[in-house]
Amino acid sequence: MAKMSHEDKVIVKTVTEFSDDLCHDAAILFAAAGWIDSVEEGGFLCKALPGSCAVAGAFCDGKLIGIARALSDGVSDAYIQDVTVSEDFRGRGIGGRLVTVLSEELSSRGIDWIGLVGVPGTEHFYSSLGFDAQGGHTLWLRRK
Repeated sequence: MAKMSHEDKVIVKTVTEFSDDLCHDAAILFAAAGWIDSVEEGGFLCKALPGSCAVAGAFCDGKLIGIARALSDGVSDAYIQDVTVSEDFRGRGIGGRLVTVLSEELSSRGIDWIGLVGVPGTEHFYSSLGFDAQGGHTLWLRRK
């Protein structure tokens, strides 16, 4: 019998229940990605994740090892954001699977305009998943 690898054990699926443990594991991923300074700052995720239009999670042996979410009006437009995978599992296609699961979930709801903002260096990753860069557009962020 062949030995099962970590890749064989990874399950990527939409997430609809957000326990305190899942939110804590998401905070670990957010901190590792540099989006928050510490896991303790991730308390907002227990509201943000269920408030998202759709969330996809990657799990290995029941532990959250990757996450992505979509914000949307629920009818026509959506934005995918916060795509991250635990460093130990990167480079194995899990991020792509997260984006694909989210895209399929959004499409199944009739949402046909899906955008995202990727950091420099992620162009090949997102273009390989069917996203096209939109030259001539500028990202605008409100000053604090």
